[in-house]
Amino acid sequence: MAVRATSDSGPGVNEGGTRRSILELAPLELECMNTLWPLGEASVRDIQTGLAPTLPRAYTTIMTIMDRLAQKGIVVRRKAGRAYLYRPSLSAEQARAHAVAQIVHGFFDGSAEALAAHLSGGMIALPVAATARVPRVRRRATEDVVQTQPATAAKSPAGLDATLL
Repeated sequence: MAVRATSDSGPGVNEGGTRRSILELAPLELECMNTLWPLGEASVRDIQTGLAPTLPRAYTTIMTIMDRLAQKGIVVRRKAGRAYLYRPSLSAEQARAHAVAQIVHGFFDGSAEALAAHLSGGMIALPVAATARVPRVRRRATEDVVQTQPATAAKSPAGLDATLL
């Protein structure tokens, strides 16, 4: 799900001018990025060491992954002696915001309200304008929840909402 970039430079832009999505990262690439972000700048050895407790991998595997991330423009690298040091091209927060925006656009027709309803299990009553943008299957599920929710929830003797029990 790549979108055309406005320029041929910057984070995540490859030679063809196509912007790479943070959602296109393989699981190990994302794990490497999650290790790199708190470090700011790191060598392959640093990243391998950071991954070792939960995801031990060979040095050459991490080196290949970091090289691919550099080719994708997700990280930039500089030579330091015989090794490369890698630095993220975008912050973890920027990557998260971009990923969530792509999810909202791709799965929820641009409606953040629909995403919120999905995350809450469909228990949020959406305004009519927002439900018009929700894909048909999701809209039907949301309408069912909105129509079947009681106007006032019954309270248990302990004061708890009985619909949650």
